Amino acid sequence: MTDVLILGGTGWLSGRIAHGWLEAGADVTCLARGGRAAPDGAALIVADRDAPDAYAEVAHREWDHVVDVSSRAAHVAGAVAALGDRAAQWTYVSSMSVYADDMTAGADESAPRHAPARDGQGEDDYAAQKVAAEDAVAALGARALVARPGLIVGDGDPSDRFGYWAAAFLRAADGPVLLPPLDGKTAQVIDVDDLAAFLVTASPGSPVNAIGDARPLGEVLAAVRRAAGHEGATVIADADRLVAQGVEYWMGPHSLPLWLPEEMTGFMTRSNAAYRARGGALRPLADTIARVIDDERARGVDRERRAGLTRAEELRILAAVTEGPAGAR
Repeated sequence: MTDVLILGGTGWLSGRIAHGWLEAGADVTCLARGGRAAPDGAALIVADRDAPDAYAEVAHREWDHVVDVSSRAAHVAGAVAALGDRAAQWTYVSSMSVYADDMTAGADESAPRHAPARDGQGEDDYAAQKVAAEDAVAALGARALVARPGLIVGDGDPSDRFGYWAAAFLRAADGPVLLPPLDGKTAQVIDVDDLAAFLVTASPGSPVNAIGDARPLGEVLAAVRRAAGHEGATVIADADRLVAQGVEYWMGPHSLPLWLPEEMTGFMTRSNAAYRARGGALRPLADTIARVIDDERARGVDRERRAGLTRAEELRILAAVTEGPAGAR
């Protein structure tokens, strides 16, 4: 039986990875801070990765596979130091945020990265932390795999970015929905279960962009709208007007998720050729959207969210940016 150690295993993605390994017949151990349960069938070891003895309970045995998803470079480096010589394979889940060039369309894994975080600096710099973590894992050489996912989507997504659009169309019913500029904009996502499946089966090798195909943002939002059964108008707002109303790009409160500034035209167009060549599967986007629609209905479209606009905010901004019928389509 394959012995797998998940550094995490109780969160959204890491829990899916643990579940994937369990389905593959592995003996799975999750090392996490506690507070949330590990998937049924997995053992849970409660440990604080900031503690000097964080890995004491798992460092005495050999592991066929160690998986780490941390965004803290110090955690990743500490795990490699404590467990690296006991792991036959090591998978680190990084991010496509490591890339410094967000303008070039279709860039692959050879694109330049940001500078790594150094000596405890840049603790709040997600990209720099991920780069430094990748560098720590690189010390394991041919035993390591660094996967760089882009926007991960699916049911239960705690970031609310993709799910916001399902909720926006569902809650509006036959009312208007505010959209960002769509011309020339793309969306590129990966289903959480496709990513988890890849991480369970992928062999060590060079870093790989784990992401789906780049699609026109308008087509993606139209597909979500159809699945939600929305029959109202869609209103595409000018970027300057959205900014003037305090609407944020990409994520977080008071944002229009998936909307990117002009200087990030290549961010959601990365090459996924290596992912496909190494066995990465991509389910139809419609299947993912259907799951997200059901999930948003179950969790509540008007719940407090980590990304997007409330309906009240959306209606206020719609009134501010619309000048007669020319704004609607």
